[in-house]
Amino acid sequence: MSRRSQEKKAERADRLAEETAWRSPAGAASAASLAELDPSWAEKKPGGKKADSGRKTARPKELYIPPRGWYGPGGGRVGYMDPPTMWRATTVQACGMWPFAAGSGSPMTGVPLGQHLFTGATVCGDPLNWFTRARYISNPSLFMLGMPGLGKSTLVNRMLIGLSATGVVPLVLGDLKPDYADTVRALGGQVISIGRGRGGINVLDPGAMGAAAARIGGEAGEVLKAETHGRVLNMVAALVTIVRGRPMDDHEQSVLSAVLHHIRERTPEGRPALLPDLLRVLTEGPDRVRAVTLDRGDDTRYRDAVDPLHRSLLGILDGPLGDTFASETSTRIDPDAPAVCIDISGIGEADTQLTAAAMLAAWSDGLGTVAASHALADAGLAPRRWFFTVLDELWRPLRAASGIVDRIDALTRLNRSLGLGDAKITHTLKDAEALGTDSDRAKARGFVERAGMVVCAGLPKAEMEDLGKVVGLSRREIELVSSWSSPPGWGVSGEHEEPPGRGRFLIKVGGRPGIPIKVAITDAERRLHNTNTRWTPNETAVEQAVAHTAAQVARAAQEEPRQLPGRWTA
Repeated sequence: MSRRSQEKKAERADRLAEETAWRSPAGAASAASLAELDPSWAEKKPGGKKADSGRKTARPKELYIPPRGWYGPGGGRVGYMDPPTMWRATTVQACGMWPFAAGSGSPMTGVPLGQHLFTGATVCGDPLNWFTRARYISNPSLFMLGMPGLGKSTLVNRMLIGLSATGVVPLVLGDLKPDYADTVRALGGQVISIGRGRGGINVLDPGAMGAAAARIGGEAGEVLKAETHGRVLNMVAALVTIVRGRPMDDHEQSVLSAVLHHIRERTPEGRPALLPDLLRVLTEGPDRVRAVTLDRGDDTRYRDAVDPLHRSLLGILDGPLGDTFASETSTRIDPDAPAVCIDISGIGEADTQLTAAAMLAAWSDGLGTVAASHALADAGLAPRRWFFTVLDELWRPLRAASGIVDRIDALTRLNRSLGLGDAKITHTLKDAEALGTDSDRAKARGFVERAGMVVCAGLPKAEMEDLGKVVGLSRREIELVSSWSSPPGWGVSGEHEEPPGRGRFLIKVGGRPGIPIKVAITDAERRLHNTNTRWTPNETAVEQAVAHTAAQVARAAQEEPRQLPGRWTA
């Protein structure tokens, strides 16, 4: 129906209403006031014709005012009504209006994340507060998926800032871009750089756990030393797995454990062992190590048992990992720092082995610091602290080597008993499907299944359907998140246009309906967290390029023009 037809239909409805107007004292008063303005009005019927002069003047009908105003010139007819401005307030601030102000039911416990996409209500949440205070989830962990550039790291960065204000210690164990280093510096935290020529990690260094064990002493200190031994063993085994491309054999882990025990018993206090010490012990072949190999006094049997491990350790020291892991730790994690970021952005994108090894070493060292902090708190030697770890770009270590999922699983499965919340970030579930074995793929999918919170940014529809089999998504939720993966429109004005899904997330907790939110970052967050820093125009570089071009043009103008054969004169 055209606009003109709609107006005619509304006009006919208004005239019909005037003909059948209600009678009331208010209507009579309105008619009387209108008669004063226009005396001829009382002589007219509502239809517009004059009344018969011989008839008795009838009681004027109530003046009917159409909802959109009178039709005609000066009638004040309105086409559309603007919606009233909406204001929100707590029951304390707007107590005079209560209970006429209705709440939206969105969670309000935790870090303020953004506004509900449909109701506009504030939505708060984070893994630690939803586990400890609200009791919404049974595991203080978050798994986030989404296409690049839609704000995954920005949302986690907001959680990191908000949790730090409540005394929680953020730990960014392996910052690849870096996304969080500036934020940690702004919080007064510690930033440690790892990479060739930047700094290294000694995986045999007991670190904070060793210092805590010596400080606690007694039986509790011995228990912590045993835990330190297991953590060092797992880390060295992870390095061997990365170099080989497959997991270690069971008897090799027994040999490695015996070597580590032998080194710990003979290394002076205050001097941590190094990876070259492992090679020296394997070459010497002490009785404790030989007993594990079942050599029965035969040197050939001993060499056959330890040579594969010996070659792998040589590959670590002389290969791409040696410069980073063969020397002492450049900077230890400060257990009292308000925030810690281990920056590995100096490692090249193509160096997958070193990236995976650095991330695993950072996680092992960071989680060891967490365990040491809780051990000191249990002994009454330090206050209790909670920690929040960020494991960004999870797909990179997952693809580094077969069996690496076991190491990540061992490092992160016990976060609930460690007073530790974590956020794992990756792009799609296909990152897990790309692993080599069915066992690894099943374990990687378990990261999503065990997560207390699952947060989805924009994802393709096929990916959302696969995720729905694990998490449980409705058809409406799948369509909503899929619509956020659309690219921005073709801007004709030349202005920057953001993708429609940037800053939009769906929070899923168990079988509850998802909570769609919209995140709007502040200026402070925009300065601290810019994942596209290398795409920011560099005014200095532009000025240098312009000056260089101007100098070249000036030199060319000073030279004699030369006639080139078959070409125009320069």
